[in-house]
Amino acid sequence: MDLDEREIVSHRPEPSPGVLYIVGTPIGNLRDLSPRAEALLKRVSTIACEDTRHSGRWLKSIGVNAKFLSFYKHNTEKRLPQLLKKLEAKESIALISDAGMPGISDPGQKLVSAAKTSGYEVICIPGPCAAITALVSSGLPTERFCFEGFLPAKSKERKQVLQDISLEKRTSIIYESPNKLIKLLNELNEICGENRPIQISRELTKRFEEQIGPTIGEALSYFLNKKPIGEFTIVLGGAPEVSNPAINHDELLNSMKQLTNNGLSINQAAKIISNDTNYSKRFLYELAHTKTEKDS
Repeated sequence: MDLDEREIVSHRPEPSPGVLYIVGTPIGNLRDLSPRAEALLKRVSTIACEDTRHSGRWLKSIGVNAKFLSFYKHNTEKRLPQLLKKLEAKESIALISDAGMPGISDPGQKLVSAAKTSGYEVICIPGPCAAITALVSSGLPTERFCFEGFLPAKSKERKQVLQDISLEKRTSIIYESPNKLIKLLNELNEICGENRPIQISRELTKRFEEQIGPTIGEALSYFLNKKPIGEFTIVLGGAPEVSNPAINHDELLNSMKQLTNNGLSINQAAKIISNDTNYSKRFLYELAHTKTEKDS
Protein backbone atom coordinates (compact mmCIF):
# COMPACT_ATOMS: atom_id res chain seq x y z
CA MET A 1 0.00 0.00 0.00
CA ASP A 2 1.53 3.33 -1.04
CA LEU A 3 1.19 6.64 0.81
CA ASP A 4 -1.88 7.86 -1.14
CA GLU A 5 -3.74 4.60 -0.45
CA ARG A 6 -2.91 4.81 3.27
CA GLU A 7 -4.26 8.33 3.39
CA ILE A 8 -7.51 7.26 1.72
CA VAL A 9 -7.98 4.26 4.02
CA SER A 10 -7.21 6.18 7.23
CA HIS A 11 -9.09 9.37 6.39
CA ARG A 12 -12.19 10.32 8.37
CA PRO A 13 -14.21 13.54 8.25
CA GLU A 14 -12.79 16.24 10.52
CA PRO A 15 -13.98 17.65 12.76
CA SER A 16 -16.35 15.04 14.12
CA PRO A 17 -19.07 16.04 16.60
CA GLY A 18 -18.32 15.61 20.30
CA VAL A 19 -14.57 15.24 19.76
CA LEU A 20 -11.76 17.15 21.48
CA TYR A 21 -8.86 17.89 19.13
CA ILE A 22 -5.41 18.71 20.52
CA VAL A 23 -3.86 20.91 17.84
CA GLY A 24 -0.17 21.76 17.56
CA THR A 25 0.43 25.36 16.46
CA PRO A 26 3.62 27.15 15.33
CA ILE A 27 6.24 28.06 17.95
CA GLY A 28 7.41 30.98 15.83
CA ASN A 29 7.25 30.57 12.08
CA LEU A 30 3.57 30.60 11.05
CA ARG A 31 4.37 28.51 7.98
CA ASP A 32 4.85 25.55 10.32
CA LEU A 33 1.08 25.19 10.78
CA SER A 34 0.16 21.94 9.03
CA PRO A 35 -2.54 21.90 6.31
CA ARG A 36 -4.54 19.41 8.38
CA ALA A 37 -4.39 21.65 11.47
CA GLU A 38 -5.39 24.72 9.46
CA ALA A 39 -8.34 22.95 7.85
CA LEU A 40 -9.58 21.66 11.20
CA LEU A 41 -9.26 25.03 12.96
CA LYS A 42 -11.44 26.56 10.23
CA ARG A 43 -14.22 24.02 10.87
CA VAL A 44 -14.44 23.33 14.62
CA SER A 45 -17.23 24.81 16.74
CA THR A 46 -14.96 26.23 19.46
CA ILE A 47 -11.26 26.88 19.93
CA ALA A 48 -10.01 26.80 23.53
CA CYS A 49 -6.80 28.82 23.82
CA GLU A 50 -4.59 30.40 26.48
CA ASP A 51 -4.85 33.98 25.18
CA THR A 52 -7.79 34.74 22.89
CA ARG A 53 -6.23 38.02 21.75
CA HIS A 54 -2.84 36.51 20.89
CA SER A 55 -4.23 33.42 19.16
CA GLY A 56 -7.23 35.24 17.72
CA ARG A 57 -5.13 37.69 15.72
CA TRP A 58 -3.12 35.13 13.76
CA LEU A 59 -5.99 32.65 13.43
CA LYS A 60 -8.26 35.29 11.93
CA SER A 61 -5.44 36.27 9.57
CA ILE A 62 -5.66 32.79 7.98
CA GLY A 63 -9.45 32.78 7.81
CA VAL A 64 -10.42 31.07 11.07
CA ASN A 65 -13.79 32.34 12.34
CA ALA A 66 -14.60 29.86 15.11
CA LYS A 67 -15.68 30.92 18.57
CA PHE A 68 -12.70 31.48 20.91
CA LEU A 69 -12.83 30.56 24.58
CA SER A 70 -10.02 31.38 27.00
CA PHE A 71 -8.53 28.41 28.82
CA TYR A 72 -5.52 29.06 31.00
CA LYS A 73 -4.02 28.28 34.40
CA HIS A 74 -6.24 30.59 36.47
CA ASN A 75 -9.64 29.73 34.95
CA THR A 76 -9.16 25.99 34.41
CA GLU A 77 -11.66 24.82 37.05
CA LYS A 78 -14.33 27.21 35.74
CA ARG A 79 -13.82 26.27 32.09
CA LEU A 80 -13.64 22.47 32.43
CA PRO A 81 -17.39 21.90 32.99
CA GLN A 82 -18.24 24.44 30.26
CA LEU A 83 -16.09 22.65 27.71
CA LEU A 84 -17.40 19.23 28.71
CA LYS A 85 -20.98 20.50 28.21
CA LYS A 86 -20.04 21.58 24.70
CA LEU A 87 -18.74 18.09 23.96
CA GLU A 88 -21.95 16.64 25.42
CA ALA A 89 -23.88 18.89 23.03
CA LYS A 90 -21.93 17.33 20.13
CA GLU A 91 -19.79 20.39 19.48
CA SER A 92 -16.24 19.91 18.23
CA ILE A 93 -13.47 21.61 20.21
CA ALA A 94 -9.89 22.40 19.25
CA LEU A 95 -7.46 22.90 22.13
CA ILE A 96 -4.43 25.03 21.32
CA SER A 97 -1.71 26.76 23.33
CA ASP A 98 -0.08 30.13 22.65
CA ALA A 99 2.63 28.20 20.79
CA GLY A 100 3.47 24.54 20.27
CA MET A 101 1.73 21.44 21.56
CA PRO A 102 -1.04 21.90 24.14
CA GLY A 103 -0.69 19.97 27.38
CA ILE A 104 3.05 20.63 27.70
CA SER A 105 3.61 23.01 30.65
CA ASP A 106 0.03 24.31 30.39
CA PRO A 107 -3.40 23.24 31.75
CA GLY A 108 -4.35 21.39 28.56
CA GLN A 109 -3.56 18.06 30.21
CA LYS A 110 -6.41 18.58 32.68
CA LEU A 111 -8.93 19.08 29.87
CA VAL A 112 -7.68 16.01 28.00
CA SER A 113 -7.90 13.92 31.17
CA ALA A 114 -11.40 15.20 31.99
CA ALA A 115 -12.63 14.55 28.44
CA LYS A 116 -11.29 10.99 28.38
CA THR A 117 -12.64 10.26 31.86
CA SER A 118 -16.06 11.45 30.68
CA GLY A 119 -15.93 9.13 27.68
CA TYR A 120 -15.26 11.66 24.91
CA GLU A 121 -12.87 10.95 22.07
CA VAL A 122 -9.60 12.87 22.01
CA ILE A 123 -7.56 13.19 18.80
CA CYS A 124 -4.16 14.85 18.47
CA ILE A 125 -3.24 16.87 15.38
CA PRO A 126 0.56 16.90 15.86
CA GLY A 127 2.69 19.95 15.34
CA PRO A 128 5.79 21.85 16.51
CA CYS A 129 7.14 21.52 20.06
CA ALA A 130 9.91 23.75 21.43
CA ALA A 131 11.33 20.99 23.64
CA ILE A 132 11.81 18.49 20.81
CA THR A 133 12.95 21.16 18.33
CA ALA A 134 15.66 22.33 20.73
CA LEU A 135 16.66 18.78 21.67
CA VAL A 136 17.22 17.45 18.15
CA SER A 137 19.21 20.55 17.14
CA SER A 138 21.41 20.51 20.24
CA GLY A 139 23.79 17.72 19.28
CA LEU A 140 23.34 16.23 22.76
CA PRO A 141 22.19 12.62 23.24
CA THR A 142 18.58 12.05 22.21
CA GLU A 143 18.24 8.29 22.82
CA ARG A 144 16.95 8.93 26.35
CA PHE A 145 15.89 12.29 27.75
CA CYS A 146 13.63 13.81 30.40
CA PHE A 147 11.44 16.91 30.27
CA GLU A 148 11.43 19.17 33.34
CA GLY A 149 9.51 22.17 31.97
CA PHE A 150 9.52 25.20 34.28
CA LEU A 151 11.27 24.47 37.57
CA PRO A 152 9.54 25.07 40.93
CA ALA A 153 9.81 28.57 42.38
CA LYS A 154 9.76 27.52 46.04
CA SER A 155 13.29 27.24 47.43
CA LYS A 156 13.13 23.80 49.08
CA GLU A 157 11.35 22.07 46.19
CA ARG A 158 13.55 23.82 43.63
CA LYS A 159 16.75 22.75 45.42
CA GLN A 160 15.65 19.11 45.32
CA VAL A 161 14.70 19.24 41.64
CA LEU A 162 18.03 20.85 40.75
CA GLN A 163 19.86 18.19 42.75
CA ASP A 164 17.98 15.47 40.85
CA ILE A 165 18.80 17.13 37.52
CA SER A 166 22.50 17.38 38.42
CA LEU A 167 22.62 13.60 38.93
CA GLU A 168 20.40 12.70 35.96
CA LYS A 169 22.27 10.65 33.36
CA ARG A 170 19.79 11.45 30.60
CA THR A 171 19.64 14.73 28.69
CA SER A 172 17.30 17.18 30.48
CA ILE A 173 15.03 19.79 28.86
CA ILE A 174 14.06 22.88 30.86
CA TYR A 175 11.91 25.92 30.04
CA GLU A 176 12.82 29.32 31.50
CA SER A 177 11.71 32.95 31.22
CA PRO A 178 14.18 35.75 30.43
CA ASN A 179 14.06 37.38 33.87
CA LYS A 180 14.98 34.10 35.61
CA LEU A 181 17.53 32.68 33.15
CA ILE A 182 20.69 34.00 34.81
CA LYS A 183 19.53 32.76 38.22
CA LEU A 184 19.01 29.29 36.75
CA LEU A 185 22.40 29.30 35.01
CA ASN A 186 24.10 30.28 38.26
CA GLU A 187 22.35 27.41 40.02
CA LEU A 188 23.32 24.94 37.29
CA ASN A 189 26.90 26.24 37.32
CA GLU A 190 27.05 25.70 41.08
CA ILE A 191 25.55 22.22 41.15
CA CYS A 192 26.63 20.73 37.79
CA GLY A 193 29.94 22.49 37.18
CA GLU A 194 30.80 25.01 34.49
CA ASN A 195 31.93 22.32 32.01
CA ARG A 196 28.60 20.46 31.77
CA PRO A 197 27.37 20.54 28.13
CA ILE A 198 24.37 22.76 27.48
CA GLN A 199 22.49 24.42 24.64
CA ILE A 200 20.15 27.33 25.24
CA SER A 201 17.73 28.10 22.41
CA ARG A 202 15.65 31.20 21.83
CA GLU A 203 13.44 32.45 19.01
CA LEU A 204 13.18 28.89 17.64
CA THR A 205 12.07 28.76 13.96
CA LYS A 206 12.20 32.57 13.73
CA ARG A 207 14.55 34.85 11.81
CA PHE A 208 16.81 35.58 14.78
CA GLU A 209 16.98 32.05 16.19
CA GLU A 210 19.92 31.61 18.56
CA GLN A 211 21.60 28.58 20.14
CA ILE A 212 24.05 29.37 22.94
CA GLY A 213 26.55 26.98 24.56
CA PRO A 214 28.36 24.65 24.49
CA THR A 215 28.94 24.64 28.29
CA ILE A 216 27.18 26.09 31.32
CA GLY A 217 30.13 28.39 32.05
CA GLU A 218 30.23 29.80 28.52
CA ALA A 219 26.45 30.25 28.39
CA LEU A 220 26.47 32.07 31.74
CA SER A 221 29.28 34.36 30.56
CA TYR A 222 27.32 35.11 27.36
CA PHE A 223 24.14 36.16 29.16
CA LEU A 224 25.98 38.16 31.81
CA ASN A 225 27.10 40.33 28.90
CA LYS A 226 23.89 40.22 26.87
CA LYS A 227 20.49 40.71 28.48
CA PRO A 228 18.26 37.64 28.04
CA ILE A 229 15.29 38.35 25.78
CA GLY A 230 12.50 35.93 24.83
CA GLU A 231 11.51 32.52 26.14
CA PHE A 232 14.28 29.94 26.49
CA THR A 233 14.48 26.18 25.97
CA ILE A 234 17.48 24.68 27.75
CA VAL A 235 18.95 21.33 26.79
CA LEU A 236 21.35 20.09 29.47
CA GLY A 237 23.73 17.20 28.98
CA GLY A 238 23.41 14.29 31.40
CA ALA A 239 25.70 13.73 34.37
CA PRO A 240 28.94 12.01 33.36
CA GLU A 241 29.47 8.44 34.45
CA VAL A 242 31.55 8.18 37.63
CA SER A 243 32.94 4.75 38.40
CA ASN A 244 32.74 3.75 42.06
CA PRO A 245 32.87 7.29 43.48
CA ALA A 246 33.14 6.05 47.10
CA ILE A 247 36.67 4.78 46.43
CA ASN A 248 37.81 8.29 45.52
CA HIS A 249 36.39 10.17 48.52
CA ASP A 250 39.63 10.09 50.55
CA GLU A 251 41.62 11.26 47.54
CA LEU A 252 39.18 14.08 46.95
CA LEU A 253 39.30 15.14 50.60
CA ASN A 254 43.10 15.12 50.56
CA SER A 255 43.10 17.36 47.48
CA MET A 256 40.62 19.70 49.17
CA LYS A 257 42.77 19.78 52.31
CA GLN A 258 45.91 20.65 50.35
CA LEU A 259 44.16 23.59 48.71
CA THR A 260 42.60 24.89 51.93
CA ASN A 261 45.98 24.57 53.69
CA ASN A 262 47.32 26.90 51.02
CA GLY A 263 44.80 29.55 52.00
CA LEU A 264 41.83 28.79 49.77
CA SER A 265 38.30 28.54 51.12
CA ILE A 266 36.38 25.26 50.87
CA ASN A 267 34.21 26.88 48.21
CA GLN A 268 37.24 27.88 46.11
CA ALA A 269 38.84 24.46 46.53
CA ALA A 270 35.62 22.71 45.51
CA LYS A 271 35.41 24.82 42.34
CA ILE A 272 39.01 24.00 41.31
CA ILE A 273 38.59 20.25 41.84
CA SER A 274 35.19 20.28 40.14
CA ASN A 275 36.80 21.67 36.99
CA ASP A 276 39.36 18.84 37.01
CA THR A 277 37.00 15.95 37.80
CA ASN A 278 33.48 14.67 37.09
CA TYR A 279 32.26 15.77 40.51
CA SER A 280 30.00 18.79 40.96
CA LYS A 281 31.11 21.73 43.06
CA ARG A 282 28.18 21.24 45.42
CA PHE A 283 29.00 17.55 45.95
CA LEU A 284 32.61 18.40 46.83
CA TYR A 285 31.56 21.25 49.10
CA GLU A 286 29.11 19.05 51.01
CA LEU A 287 31.64 16.21 51.17
CA ALA A 288 34.18 18.49 52.84
CA HIS A 289 31.66 19.83 55.34
CA THR A 290 30.43 16.33 56.20
CA LYS A 291 34.00 15.30 56.93
CA THR A 292 34.53 18.40 59.09
CA GLU A 293 31.36 17.69 61.10
CA LYS A 294 32.40 14.06 61.68
CA ASP A 295 35.84 15.14 62.90
CA SER A 296 34.47 17.76 65.31
